[in-house]
Amino acid sequence: MHLVMILVAVIIACWIRNQGYQPQGSWIIRWQRSLFLFLFPPLLILMTAVALVSMGPQGRMGQWQVSWSGYVFALIWLLLFTCVFIRLAWQGWQSLNSTRKCSQIALDGKPTRLLPTSAIFAGQIGFWHPELVISQGMINALSPEHLQTVIAHEQGHYHYHDTFWFFWLGWIRCCTRWLPNTESLWQELLILREIRADAHAALQVDPLLLAESLLLVVSDTFDTSNIVCAALGSSGSDRLEQRIDALLSPTSSQFRIGWESWQKFLWVLLPLATVIFHT
Repeated sequence: MHLVMILVAVIIACWIRNQGYQPQGSWIIRWQRSLFLFLFPPLLILMTAVALVSMGPQGRMGQWQVSWSGYVFALIWLLLFTCVFIRLAWQGWQSLNSTRKCSQIALDGKPTRLLPTSAIFAGQIGFWHPELVISQGMINALSPEHLQTVIAHEQGHYHYHDTFWFFWLGWIRCCTRWLPNTESLWQELLILREIRADAHAALQVDPLLLAESLLLVVSDTFDTSNIVCAALGSSGSDRLEQRIDALLSPTSSQFRIGWESWQKFLWVLLPLATVIFHT
């Protein structure tokens, strides 16, 4: 019976992911769609595994006898999830410690870590309270006005705690790469993250100046693959047009997701309800 539950969860997860996703509609609709399609299927599988492990390898579910095979399979799955989490957390902690070894300066009145490299880079590195990091190359390449827009963009990432939330989303991504459309949905979430930070910055600085800054620095090839890093150009130059269009749109700042959008995620708890039928 346990193996049947895992199989059903995987089939449902793959079916949901195979519904396909087209980046259409307003930014808030895109957020809701992409987040649901990205997050719901893995959480359904994870909750099923948690339910099976909590039941144990012995007993019955109604008229069906449970077995060791399903229990062991679910246990291995949870152990793999845990190992991936530990690895990513350790990598993130190393990145943060490396960042804190850089000298600290005051830039536009904000404490900033100076990265001694000619590469053009600006980003938040860390978890809930990340560190603002800007390279010497970025400072040399931009005027003070353009640099101010870059800092405002990074403050948008800090305001939304993007490094923290995308650490968890990145963990889910690493654990379930085998699910359909994982990478395309991940890239969609990344571009929406950047659009949201741009919109937050546009409330404080001239949007045209920010657009100019994007044109100047977003094509740089500095590696920003670490999931505890939210960098100015991490979405890639192929999405630059989307970012600029959103930046100049009067509705681009409406990114708040209401409670009603999260209610559908309560269905992932359904596998836990099956525990009461285990005897």
